[in-house]
Amino acid sequence: MLQKQMRSVRLDGEDIVQKRVELQSYFHQSFDFFESLFELLNSDEVFYRQSEPTRHPMIFYFGHTAIFYINKLVASGALKERINPHFEELFAVGVDEMTWDASSDSLRWPSVAEVRVYRLQVRNLVDEMIMSMPMELPITQSDPFWAIWMGIEHERIHIETSSVLHRQMPLEYIRPHADFSICPVHGDIPENSMVYFPASKVTLGKGSDDHGLYGWDNEYGRAAVEVEAFQASKYLVSNGEFLDFVSANGYGVSRWWDEEGLKYLHIRKAVCPPFWVRQDDGSYKYRALTDLIDMPYNWPVEVNTLEAEAFCRWKSAQEGETYRLPTEAEHRVMLQAGGMDEEVFDDSRANINLAHYASSVPVDTFAHGELYDVVGNVWQWTQSQMAPHEGFFTHPWYEDFTEPTFDGKHNLIKGGSWISTGNEIMRESRYAFRRHFIQHAGFRYVIGEGENEKETYERIERIYEQWKKRYE
Repeated sequence: MLQKQMRSVRLDGEDIVQKRVELQSYFHQSFDFFESLFELLNSDEVFYRQSEPTRHPMIFYFGHTAIFYINKLVASGALKERINPHFEELFAVGVDEMTWDASSDSLRWPSVAEVRVYRLQVRNLVDEMIMSMPMELPITQSDPFWAIWMGIEHERIHIETSSVLHRQMPLEYIRPHADFSICPVHGDIPENSMVYFPASKVTLGKGSDDHGLYGWDNEYGRAAVEVEAFQASKYLVSNGEFLDFVSANGYGVSRWWDEEGLKYLHIRKAVCPPFWVRQDDGSYKYRALTDLIDMPYNWPVEVNTLEAEAFCRWKSAQEGETYRLPTEAEHRVMLQAGGMDEEVFDDSRANINLAHYASSVPVDTFAHGELYDVVGNVWQWTQSQMAPHEGFFTHPWYEDFTEPTFDGKHNLIKGGSWISTGNEIMRESRYAFRRHFIQHAGFRYVIGEGENEKETYERIERIYEQWKKRYE
């Protein structure tokens, strides 16, 4: 049986022998966990299919997480000879499309068997390096062991993103798996309401200290933010609550969509959330990881930022309020009020880390103060774009991880999903995706002072123009 729950290994300690054992176990668990997810594909032929037209076929991701260890160990100077230079170039580039109407993939890929052999070679090499490289505690960002931590946490990101692609793969190519069970609980839709939060001040970021835990470069630095009073929805928006928007022809009324949203509707021909499957009688089924099930109307809806913002515009028009997505700082306020403001989130109190199911659960399951699901179930879109904290610096071994997202086009997601693990379930983690991106992500809405949309778009365009000057 797959070991699914394991806390991130700390960078500090006093016993080097024990630390090597802990790190090796964490590496094995990550490596095995990632490979087990690909057991959902019912034949090797499926590895060469694209579940998403703007992304590579699944064989790319199967090889990508393995070559990443080698490339980062080479960058650190700890590894002098590569295993397979061709693979380490082929599987390195093109993880996420940066132009969302990009063309389909046409590269030639090696066999699944060849990639499996390569993955085993990487596993054996990293095992040997964990046990033989000189180690001093605590591990710092210039230490070659940091490259191994980087590889592990990178693989955990791809556990999540690959599971999204598997959900997009036609079910005829997916098989059930004992390690990925779906929550059987469906029920009545809870009525949403608003919870008040007074004005406060929060500090985001890790500063210059690792706090004993691995972090991506965008987590470092500090941002002190004055947060005005606001109200937040008690629950994440459920499938049932979002159904009102769909039933009101929300996808067909251009008034609710901005320019980018209209482009999304045109390209994708979207008429409902991405994991809803319309039936002949007009009802909907729900695509879970390994099955098509009756619509769980009391589970959180999964949509992209564009869909979430369209819902907020529609709801605002219906009720005469101004609903919007929360900011990164407002999410921190909710964490603090809900008793979830800890360095690593507790998976006994939230649907994260695969501690419960390989799916969402009802939105009224995990209470965090007056709100539910401040952490877990699905990621929560914010209106905040990825931007550096004061004191940010790019890690030299992974220069293209964060900096390309400083373009004003990537919105932050917070809180983690049912399959988030490792660094993803830490308080200071910061992940951002393009606003059309499909993820295990939903939203809650807030009411409060903030930028109007015109001001937001103007700011985004200013950021983008500055970003272009740097990267063109």
